[in-house]
Order: sequence, then C-alpha cells, then structure tokens
Amino acid sequence: MNENEIVSEEILEAMGISRPAYEEIQTIIGRLPSVDELSTLMAMWKTQAGNQGLLSWLKGQPHSTERHEYLENENEPQSKEIREPRVRECIDIARSLMAETAIEKCENAFVHRGDALYMIGDVSELFVDSDYGRKYLHLVADPINLSDDSETESYLKLILSSLKDNNTLYGYRRIGRGGLFGTLVHCTAPAGVGFDILTCREVRLDAFLFGERGVRFIAALDEPNEDFFLMKLTEARVNCCFLGRATKGRILIDGMDFGSINRYMA
Repeated sequence: MNENEIVSEEILEAMGISRPAYEEIQTIIGRLPSVDELSTLMAMWKTQAGNQGLLSWLKGQPHSTERHEYLENENEPQSKEIREPRVRECIDIARSLMAETAIEKCENAFVHRGDALYMIGDVSELFVDSDYGRKYLHLVADPINLSDDSETESYLKLILSSLKDNNTLYGYRRIGRGGLFGTLVHCTAPAGVGFDILTCREVRLDAFLFGERGVRFIAALDEPNEDFFLMKLTEARVNCCFLGRATKGRILIDGMDFGSINRYMA
C-alpha cells in the first residue's frame, strides 16, 4: 500500500478503528498510516492501555518527534534528552506547578463561561528557563539566547488594547509564570470557570503547556466577535491560535480531565 493511500472504511471497521481515531493516528505520525502501522498501534494499545479507549489512549501519545538541539546538544554537558510527557502525565505536572500558586476569587475577572479563548503570538517550543524546567525537571542551564522582546510586546499590546476598547475582546493577559496552563488558570479561576482546549501537535506538549518564553497573550471574546477579531489580527500580521472555550468549572486538555478549577484556588 502506498503511504499516501487512505485506508478504506472496511479495513478500519475490521480492525476496530473509528474514523476519529484514524485521524488522530495521522496527526501523531504526520502522514497517512499504512495497514502495518495501524496493526502495530492496535497491538500497542491492547498491551498498554488497559481499559482505556483507543481514541483516549492515542490522545495521550507524544505530540512531536523532531529532535530539539537545545535539549540534546552534545557540546553542552548540562543539557540532556528529556522525554516528552503524555497528556495524562501533564495532569500531575500541572498540579505540582500550581501547588504554590493558589488563586483567590476577585472582581476583575474577564473570562465568562462559553467565551472563545485564543493565544496571540508565535507558538514557542522553549521551556528550559521556566517554572517547569527549574522546579519539575531541575534544569539549571539556559543555553538559549533570545533578543529583547519589548518591541513585540508593545505592538501586540497596542493591537489588543484597541480591540478591547471597541468591545471586541473582554480582556487579555500575557502568558507568564506557569506558561499557557498557568496563565489560563489565572484568567479563568477568578470567575469560577474552567477551560477546554486542544494543544498544538507540531510542538512538544510540555513546551506548549508550560513554556514561558516568547511574547504571547491569552484573549477571551464572545463568539459573534470572532470573525472581526481574526480579520483585524490578519490585517496587523499577528499570529494567533484558537485554543478552545471557557467551561462551567472543569479543566479539559485534549479531552482529558485535569480536574475542577477549584483545585487551583485558595
């Protein structure tokens, strides 16, 4: 079978693979899988997943397969290869990182249940100089040299402030301590809501959730304003990524339950 040939519905049904699970497999390996590859994955699932469904198990598999030079540089004695955690492992990481950062309810919350949540700015793959890198992985070296981001931050703030002033956005906040996960908790917990998001398969899961480098913001807005919001960011040549929506009070990432938002509040 040619690797670009789509596996027929009959074969998928015979193997017990749903269409969503098949699409998830494509995302993980970066191309259409062969029948042999599907058979291998099914065998892995049956031996590793226990009672976990195929789709849920697949969503817990590593996101990216590219080598990261700044983690695997042989000339850097302090660098080391760090295995990418799976989604279910990130639940414990998130709880550990947020344990010392309990959040109290306040009156200036800007996220409401059902709001669309966007990340504005370029997706970062860096996490060495972060709470995650220092506290969880015990990394002490930072071999990355980045230029001053002040001009980028000022430009993004200008765009986002104007969108907030004309009521396109409810509000925005720069991604900082705790990375995307920590910032989302800070944005949603004061209002007693949670968030349901999907991560980016093109980068490491831990970098996407817990990396703190780069100038990026979280913005919340109502669904009717999304088209105008996206049009203005396109005009301004600003990258953004739709994350998901604010929930009634639970945290879900790639379909896995990280628990109630109350777990992260004082």
